[in-house]
Amino acid sequence: MSPPDLNARAERVVTPELAAAFARDGAVCLRQLLNADEVALLRAGIDANIATPSPRAKVASRPDDPGFFIEDFCNWQDNAAYRDVITQSPLAAAAARLMGSQQVRLYHDHMLTKEPGTRQKTPWHQDQPYYNIDGQQNVSFWIPVDPVARPSTLEFVAGSHRGPWLMPRTFMDHQAKWFPEGSLADLPDIEADRNAFPIVGWAVAPGDVIAFHMLSLHAAGGVAGGARRRVFSVRMLGDDITHAPRSWVTSPPFPGLADRLPAGVPMQDALFPLLWPTLDGALNAT
Repeated sequence: MSPPDLNARAERVVTPELAAAFARDGAVCLRQLLNADEVALLRAGIDANIATPSPRAKVASRPDDPGFFIEDFCNWQDNAAYRDVITQSPLAAAAARLMGSQQVRLYHDHMLTKEPGTRQKTPWHQDQPYYNIDGQQNVSFWIPVDPVARPSTLEFVAGSHRGPWLMPRTFMDHQAKWFPEGSLADLPDIEADRNAFPIVGWAVAPGDVIAFHMLSLHAAGGVAGGARRRVFSVRMLGDDITHAPRSWVTSPPFPGLADRLPAGVPMQDALFPLLWPTLDGALNAT
């Protein structure tokens, strides 16, 4: 599909009102942005990824969990289905409209699958403090290939993308492995008083895409015994994003990047190809 066609599809879904809601709340639901063929391709890509995880994959559920939660990262170069959806769907055009950005770069992909009966919740957190980037123009797409009920979907604290940055911790044992202990404020206990926070979230169907800012506080529940929740997430960068090398291992890591990309420069590297406006099935690192 040509870039004008993809842009037209993105324009139909990402209206000016929805872009304004993204700027205000830091999270929106893009209903039926992807078509059935794109969803089927992603489903096949996820199943192939689960069958042969990369060395970056990790189990994110506890051993006594009756279900199973697996994540994997940065597989677009080896997974043709992921690559085709990233480059030949309306996602990058939608990202440009949401971010108000002239250019869109790929940051990374992230597969998250919770098998039926998984109790493990994804705790409240922001994504950007785990990363090696600075700047405001960014968007993450959370793309289910199975129906996801409201209790199992992503939910957000509306407006939290305006900051501040809060302490990133490991999900299992709550260790501060990134910023030094005490250097950032800790997250509030949102679950202790949910009514005190403007929490938003949506039940979603295949074809729907949840878009959110990387600083938005978000969390997700487990899944019911009869449900499976396969999700592909892809993160994209806009005009003002620059490299922020860290003295610790980021999540995900980008080994060797700091040796070739200085601090404070745009993310112009083969790992982060340009997707828009030159999205034509080819990837451009410049």
